[in-house]
Amino acid sequence: PGVAFTSTRAAREWLILNMAGLEREEFRVLYLNNQNQLIAGETLFTGTINRTEVHPREVIKRALYHNAAAVVLAHNHPSGEVTPSKADRLITERLVQALGLVDIRVPDHLIVGGNQVFSFAEHGLL
Repeated sequence: PGVAFTSTRAAREWLILNMAGLEREEFRVLYLNNQNQLIAGETLFTGTINRTEVHPREVIKRALYHNAAAVVLAHNHPSGEVTPSKADRLITERLVQALGLVDIRVPDHLIVGGNQVFSFAEHGLL
């Protein structure tokens, strides 16, 4: 808390420190206030070595609980490959739409694989 993510780069560095080397896929959400300061961050879902189930209802519930103005979505690929899968793209679309209904922005969805990060925003996928 109190960490300000003024850029995707700042969030990227924080996530590499916290997610590189995980053996299972985890889906995390960083909850931000209007100044893009970190309110909280948590792992919402943990899966297997190559997938995890993500439930939009739970993401929205936790974002509202934290009174977040925005959320950065993040998950890891234990394989080290950061290219988003079709499922990654679909859940991102669903989450952006669902969170938008309650006025919560999604500035980015980041995929961490080893020391690499893929940014949906930087690739025009948000």
